Amino acid sequence: MTLRQNAILEVDALERRFDVSAPWLNRLIERKPRKTLRAVDGVDFVIQRGQTLALVGESGCGKSTIAKLVTGLHAPSGGNIRFHGDRDRLQMIFQDPFASLNPRWRVARIIAEPLRTLKPGTPEAQVSARVDELLGIVGLAPADGLKFPHEFSGGQRQRISIARALAGEPEFLVCDEPTSALDVSVQAQVLNLMKRLQKEMGLTYLFISHDLSVVRHMADVIAVMYLGRIVEIQPTADLFANPLHPYTQLLLDTIPDLEAPRRDRSPMGGEVPSPVSPPSGCSFHPRCPLAFDRCRTERPQRRPQIHNRRVACFAAEEGTADVQ
Repeated sequence: MTLRQNAILEVDALERRFDVSAPWLNRLIERKPRKTLRAVDGVDFVIQRGQTLALVGESGCGKSTIAKLVTGLHAPSGGNIRFHGDRDRLQMIFQDPFASLNPRWRVARIIAEPLRTLKPGTPEAQVSARVDELLGIVGLAPADGLKFPHEFSGGQRQRISIARALAGEPEFLVCDEPTSALDVSVQAQVLNLMKRLQKEMGLTYLFISHDLSVVRHMADVIAVMYLGRIVEIQPTADLFANPLHPYTQLLLDTIPDLEAPRRDRSPMGGEVPSPVSPPSGCSFHPRCPLAFDRCRTERPQRRPQIHNRRVACFAAEEGTADVQ
């Protein structure tokens, strides 16, 4: 079986542009042109059934926009998204469990809503029994269905969000920073729950995060994003053992190391450029310690001859990408 034959999601040359221009009259008076923000700029990846692919990168790099494109909350400006499955079995877990749960509904109604929407006509007794079952699956009690979201802790609210997603009997879950709003100890509990559910139910995850420590625990494959593009994609173990892109190397260098707490580290300099007016050539070159003339004028691609399409970097192509 080839890579594509076992794929549940294929994304090719995906783009999403937003018009961020000033109002027409302001542009006319100030003689300013339209401005376009390229939130996602030519992204491609494949996710296998039962796999977790993580998208990581700094805030504003386009991770959450990809999540919304995959789930249909945004329409692509270009490229293709091919989901090889039932679209009704694609669900999303949002970053903020309090904002994503209706505060006026009891938990039982929140979890039951996907059941009533996707399977209209289901007897109420069956719906109620399924809600109780789902609450148990995520570590809550059936009596919790009578409460409102504000009566729970952040970790418990995220468990409710997971139960709601499971109510639709998904095969694919898009998880947009599902633990970033939680305390570290609670994060571990929720992540372990998600790992268990994936194993028991054969779920596939697209996992969005800015925390490499989290994705190391969750992901089979990691795609590193910078300014709307994937600059490196590797199996998790390979990426941590041998990061190829200078940006990935610098991201990994920010993770605390208990074995070498006083190790010399080169802090990442500069700010992320604006996606409205990105730099020419490689978008990372203003912050890259290995940038040379070609980086400033030519845009690198993940080509087959460059580490089997795993990295878009001229320094990596020439074998000089080592900032350790």
